[in-house]
Amino acid sequence: MNKKAVLALLAVLLLLAPVQGCARKKGGKHVIGFYNVENLFNTTHDKGKNDYEYLPDGANEWNADKYQKKLSNLARVIADMKEENGVWHTVLGLAEVENREVVEDLVKEPAIARAGYRIVHYESPDRRGIDVALLYNPARMKVLDSESIPFDFNSSIRFTTYNKEEQADFRTRDVLMVRGLIEGEQFAFYVCHFPSRRGDKGLDVRARAAEIVYRHSREMARKYPGIKCVVMGDMNDNPQDESLAGYLHGRRTPGEVKEGDFFNPFWEMLDDGIGSLYYRGDPNIFDCILVSDALVDAPAGSLRIVRQGLKYYGRVFEKPYMTQQSGQYRGTPFRTFSNGRFINGYSDHYPTYIHLQK
Repeated sequence: MNKKAVLALLAVLLLLAPVQGCARKKGGKHVIGFYNVENLFNTTHDKGKNDYEYLPDGANEWNADKYQKKLSNLARVIADMKEENGVWHTVLGLAEVENREVVEDLVKEPAIARAGYRIVHYESPDRRGIDVALLYNPARMKVLDSESIPFDFNSSIRFTTYNKEEQADFRTRDVLMVRGLIEGEQFAFYVCHFPSRRGDKGLDVRARAAEIVYRHSREMARKYPGIKCVVMGDMNDNPQDESLAGYLHGRRTPGEVKEGDFFNPFWEMLDDGIGSLYYRGDPNIFDCILVSDALVDAPAGSLRIVRQGLKYYGRVFEKPYMTQQSGQYRGTPFRTFSNGRFINGYSDHYPTYIHLQK
């Protein structure tokens, strides 16, 4: 081959290289995850938020050093999930973030900055001052629109744990909905943090939160035929509880999913003793990711939920460094504080994720 032919061949290869790189970004596996990052507060007061314990003179003596350690720890977990999966998350939902600023600080952390995550976030009326947010990889997903869906009591549910005065005073996290395109397919992602458990105080309001999400998802399915819906979050309920199995139409196995249903891949995992958090030593999976029937019975050649390994469709991500290795809470998530003392942990929840693939 003469010199001119070699140069021409090199030129063609150089022209093709970017196209091939884009093809790799578009195809392959998509990791869809959720992480309750446990009280990610900065060190300054946000007007109207009850963030006083996370100030330098507050109960937790929260300062710049502790805040930076918290950010670094969370970034390490996200980076390690990338190493396990071989790709960055296409979408990662977050709960318990104070504001957009703390999310911006997180995505700038050196361990994950190269992922280039972008942020969708709205302020919520929650009294603790915590919100949900969504990180997305712009190389793999294009955001079309988003909205913040408020909680209300406009339901046929008979509320027995909150009287009319308490309902008027009730504040919780809004649900974040983000609609976007992945490989040309329409998706709607819902990031939730359902009302907390306080004894039996929140059973009916969590059912109402699930009802709000479900009705919105059905409206989206009517408006955008074929749209694929993913509901993720800290539900403060387990997969078999009424909010998820009843009002959100969550099903234990793909074979049980009918039109209008969701598949909850973490139900079987909990049955097998796997947990994303623990209460008095017992496993729970509040950190669920549910997919609509359009991701279970997807047309050939389109994105669908796929197994990870031989059995499970979901993954609770935990490593020894993320887990208490001794003491009262041994074997549970290594949290930021224990009995009021800063212990430089990660979160009181493990993150969860699923895989989508053609």
